[in-house]
Amino acid sequence: TSITQPYSLKSLISINNVWSQTLQNFVSFVGTHSLRFFYTGSYGVMTFPEFVGVVMVDEVEVIYCDSSIGGAEPKQDWMRKLIKDDPEHMDWYSNECHTSHNTFKTTTEILMQSFNQTGGVHIYQRMFGCEWDDETAEVNGYDQYGYDGEDFIEFDLKTETWIAPTPQAVTTKHKWDNDRAGLFYIKNYLTQVCPEWLKKYVNYGRSSLLRTGRITSDVVLERCHATGFYPDRAMMFWRKDGEELDEDVDQGEILPNHDGTFQMSVDLKSPAPGDWERYECVFHNASATATTGCWISIDPLVIWILDWG
Repeated sequence: TSITQPYSLKSLISINNVWSQTLQNFVSFVGTHSLRFFYTGSYGVMTFPEFVGVVMVDEVEVIYCDSSIGGAEPKQDWMRKLIKDDPEHMDWYSNECHTSHNTFKTTTEILMQSFNQTGGVHIYQRMFGCEWDDETAEVNGYDQYGYDGEDFIEFDLKTETWIAPTPQAVTTKHKWDNDRAGLFYIKNYLTQVCPEWLKKYVNYGRSSLLRTGRITSDVVLERCHATGFYPDRAMMFWRKDGEELDEDVDQGEILPNHDGTFQMSVDLKSPAPGDWERYECVFHNASATATTGCWISIDPLVIWILDWG
């Protein structure tokens, strides 16, 4: 059984979190803006909604939805103004949340069959989005899926094909690769629609989103961000060559989310991109079970989740 590709307008929000990230060209320079869609579907987790969707602009949460509230909610004043000016925008998000809940529930059941699983706790996730440089107009896009903490399948924008790192994803890869309409739609969304939405969001949220100052050409600012974990006893740090870093690291505080969970960020001022492979972001939560619902995002580097399941 293969998975139906959700490329229609009802399937454009995505989720990322606990699988290792390998986005090779998405560097968050000051002046570059990002629109990230995170989806997660859970099976066997009684204390967490079956489906959660989060939309972030420049690492700021702007839209939240889950299967328990049955709709989408704006999280920033400027997004509320945008929705007031364009009510259909929120209708799209609410419908997207409902439709994706059903899609993720069905897909998780298919994946459990593919992996010969009959019970337990399982997590299906997707990260989808784009980045736009407001000076060079350069655009990058990505679309990744994960299952139970491992990469499942991802879209290669350059070759316009899907990459399957596991045998269970090969059937899905072949089906999606042969869906020419779907490939065209994904490419068009990543390179056209998503950047246009991002520009609109940046325009509405300009006062709070635009960051001042520029970074010199040989410095990259990386942010490792975790949200949705509970309790608030968590650690996050950067490592270089396996050693924890103290210098050039800005450790953020653990902050509360609106739903009783928590978030935190750790920024790293790193050397040029040639040294990326030497760096890791490590997240450690006091409760492995609670970490199941935790969303962790980072640009080109690798995340390690300690005490996972």
